[in-house]
Amino acid sequence: MGLIVQKFGGTSVADADRIRNVARIITETYRQGHSVVAVLSAQGDTTDDLIAKAQEINPRGSRREMDMLLSTGEQISCALCAMAIESLGFPVVSLTGWQAGISTNKAYSDARIKRINTERIKSELDRNTIVIVTGFQGLNKFDDITTLGRGGSDTSAVALAASLEADLCQIYTDVEGVYTADPRYIKGAKKLEEITYDEMLELASLGAQVLHNRSVEMAKKYRVNLEVLSSFSNAPGTKVKEVVKKMEKTHVVGVAKDKNVARLALVELEDRPGIAYKVFSLLAKAHINVDIILQSIGRGETKDISFTVKRNDLDEARRILEEHKESIGFDHIDFSSNLAKVSIVGAGMIDNPGVASQMFEALYGARINIQMISTSEIKVSVLLNEEDADKAVQVIHSSFFEE
Repeated sequence: MGLIVQKFGGTSVADADRIRNVARIITETYRQGHSVVAVLSAQGDTTDDLIAKAQEINPRGSRREMDMLLSTGEQISCALCAMAIESLGFPVVSLTGWQAGISTNKAYSDARIKRINTERIKSELDRNTIVIVTGFQGLNKFDDITTLGRGGSDTSAVALAASLEADLCQIYTDVEGVYTADPRYIKGAKKLEEITYDEMLELASLGAQVLHNRSVEMAKKYRVNLEVLSSFSNAPGTKVKEVVKKMEKTHVVGVAKDKNVARLALVELEDRPGIAYKVFSLLAKAHINVDIILQSIGRGETKDISFTVKRNDLDEARRILEEHKESIGFDHIDFSSNLAKVSIVGAGMIDNPGVASQMFEALYGARINIQMISTSEIKVSVLLNEEDADKAVQVIHSSFFEE
């Protein structure tokens, strides 16, 4: 049989009963003749609880020590799951990220995986042992523990699947697959049988929380067979793949919402060559990612440039730009953080010009104002007031998916 990598999120291992359920899923896969490597997240709200504990001690604790602290959450869930599997009579071993050979760059709190030495895992699999690996973490060149950022366990699982040349990587979560919108909040959300890597990457990057965008990017790069399914039901999940059936007929596959958005506008910016480069290179050096960009038509010798950043980068972006106000040459900065980005995604959109107008019509019908628009071959995003976001997702979803 084959090698299957299974990843279980925090809700799947939140308490003792759920850990036993995960142990049952893993051992059932093993019983079917497969080799199994399971990657686990920390239990429930453990990571948030650990962050709160750190805040009590030192609100400015170093990123190195935060990684040292946060990595313990996954170790707890993995050890408990291994004990549950032991109680069922199956051979099992739990490994930390570094015991599993995961090496990262030197960054703390948002590290990138550089390579994986699979020797230890393969030796355990050769002995027919189930291997449980802590997600979200690795070791850098200083032999310090690093973490991969929020959603990093997805990335750990896909990286292991790629390195081990696994036949399948299953991402178990609290929903039964990838939906046209978040089924917990959007009436009529439909589960997709399959979705392309590109569509899933866009949805993940635009706020859909079912998969971490870095994991999808890695799955696409290494052609990892990916499936998203629920740890609480036996229903078939959603397959993420390069090409899907009837792809050309698929105009829109999903609607996503992202509330981690802030807008800045440089007003009366000097209209001369190189200004845009100067502005955005300063932000890039500070590792501040810029998303939607809108430049106005010049008036006189000035123009305005508006752009969005993550909400928690707003203060830092303002500080950097104000420090360089004289050399950049602008009058003042307008900003807002009570915004949200709502997007539609679909591989067939580029050949269907009516898709964008249908989205705008739905928003117009709900009297929702659009502040900025961004498009690509497979997505349209709009920036609007945060208080309108949930309503916007519902009316857009109804427009495209109501039968």
